[in-house]
Order: sequence, then C-alpha cells, then structure tokens
Amino acid sequence: MKILVTGGAGFIGSNLCESLLQDGMQVTCLDNFATGHIENLLPLMKEYPSRFKLIVGDIRQIDDCRRAVAGVEYVFHEAALGSVPRSIKDPITTNETNIDGFLNMLVASRDEGVKRFIYAASSSTYGDSTTLPKVESVIGKPLSPYAITKYVNELYADVFARTYGMETIGLRYFNVFGRRQDPNGAYAAVIPLFVKKLMRHESPVINGDGEYSRDFTYIDNVIQMNKLALSTVKPEAVNQVYNTAYGERTTLNQLVEYLKEYLSRYDSEISQVSVKYGPTRVGDIPHSLADISKARNLLGYNPRYSVAEGLKEAVKWYWENL
Repeated sequence: MKILVTGGAGFIGSNLCESLLQDGMQVTCLDNFATGHIENLLPLMKEYPSRFKLIVGDIRQIDDCRRAVAGVEYVFHEAALGSVPRSIKDPITTNETNIDGFLNMLVASRDEGVKRFIYAASSSTYGDSTTLPKVESVIGKPLSPYAITKYVNELYADVFARTYGMETIGLRYFNVFGRRQDPNGAYAAVIPLFVKKLMRHESPVINGDGEYSRDFTYIDNVIQMNKLALSTVKPEAVNQVYNTAYGERTTLNQLVEYLKEYLSRYDSEISQVSVKYGPTRVGDIPHSLADISKARNLLGYNPRYSVAEGLKEAVKWYWENL
C-alpha cells in the first residue's frame, strides 16, 4: 500500500509511520515541523530509505497537499495544531491549520482518487455534554476554538463522503500519551510535562483540585485503531466516527500517583516530590470517559494497554530518552 501520513513528524504521526513501515507499507510523510521534530523521523529514513519519503510542506498550501497525495492510495491525516490553551490564545492560526488545512487535504485526496481518508478527530468535540461515558452520537457545545475546528473536520468529512463518495473514518482521540510525546514547550501535554517535572524533583502543577478525570490512552492502542480503520472491509464501518480510547477514567491526582510510583523505580526520591495546585484552565472539560463499544463492534477494536500498563511503558521511554 502507498500511504500518506500528514503530521508524520509528530508524536502520533511518527509512531504511525513507524508501524506502517514495519508492516511493509510505502509511506510518505508531510510535515512543516511546526510542532513535529525531524529527530522522530531520522531512524525511519535510515532504516527504510526505499519505502519512506519525507515532504516538507504545509497543509495550509493546497499545492503542498497535492504534491503529497500524488500516487497515494490511503491518507492518515494527523496534522493539526493541538492544545485548547493555544487555540484560545491564537484562534486564527488554529483555524487556518485545522480547518483550512483539513479542507485542502480533503480536496487534494478527492482529486487524486484516494481510497480512504482516515483523520484525527478529538474528544474535545463532546464539549459541555455531561453524559458519561461519551457516546459518539451525543455531543454538546464546543468549549474552545480547538474543539470547534475538530468538530468542523467531522462535518466536512461527512459532506465529502455524501457528496463525492469518499470513504472517510474519524478517530476521536482521548488524551493520547506515550513515547515521543514532547515534554517541552508552552503547550506540552500533561503526562510528559509531569514526567519531566518529577524527574527534576520539581512539583508538577495540577489545574484545579486534581479531581478532573480523563480517559488516558496509550499510543499503541491508538495505532491499533488507525490500522483497523485502514484494513476494515465492512461497508457499515466506513464513513463513521469512533471514540479512540481505553474506556477507563483516571483523575489527575491518580495520574500523579501512578507516575511517582513508576518513576520511583528509577529514582526513589521522586516518591517524595509534592504536588502544587493552580486555577482551573478555561475551556477544560471536567470529565472524559469513552464508550468504545462502537469501535469494538464495527472494527474489532480491543485495546491492549490499560492506563497503568501504558504509563509503565511511557515512563521507561522517558527515563531512557529525556
């Protein structure tokens, strides 16, 4: 198969590229390195020189999108500007990347005759809905510019499926974590940020009282879902949106305790590091828990890694690589 991964230099994208290459696929990566890192790709470029191709380009430029999809059969669209706080600070750039860029990729894929367009959706789409667990058919009002952009992606994908006969599958990611997730920068995700702090014997700062909860999802579960979305031949499984999660809720207080326990195996003093609490972040959803039965039933999804098992793997990677 000839596959394009946009945002392939990023955390999820680079793991996806690696897994597809291991399966014998021919993979092209499109990235502008706004948030991704060339270091994530160098081992792939070295190990798979004949099957891995890097295109430095921007999804906001339609010509870059057309260049990237040339000869491609399947697209994994991972490129986006993540982070709720970043979108609140700079909604224009978030919109340009996540909506204009998404539409460019859809148009380029349509014109190239791509067989299936699989894209990164987001649990932020559930917005102010208080329903737990989160079921794909029940959403609320978005709470941030980022959430709006990811919901618009779903609407555009649905329209392209209905209007142009494209095959699309959206994966609503729930707080993905694991190897290669960047702990640096103003908008680092909570797990790598906490790990970096704890490894330095610095107090991690929890927004709020620590009782907000998330469905933290290990990267290998997410890769499994993407590959199931690629391989499914069920007509009823296509042109759908799926929760991509483990299906278990963990509070931020519980998360820190997990991290302290697993990091203490490498440095016993970490167990004594205290936690600080700050104000609740604007745009944050209080609780998030996915119902993954739709993915189980239609795609055969069976996540291998629990939160605890995934955190052990992630902590080991950070300890060896930070």
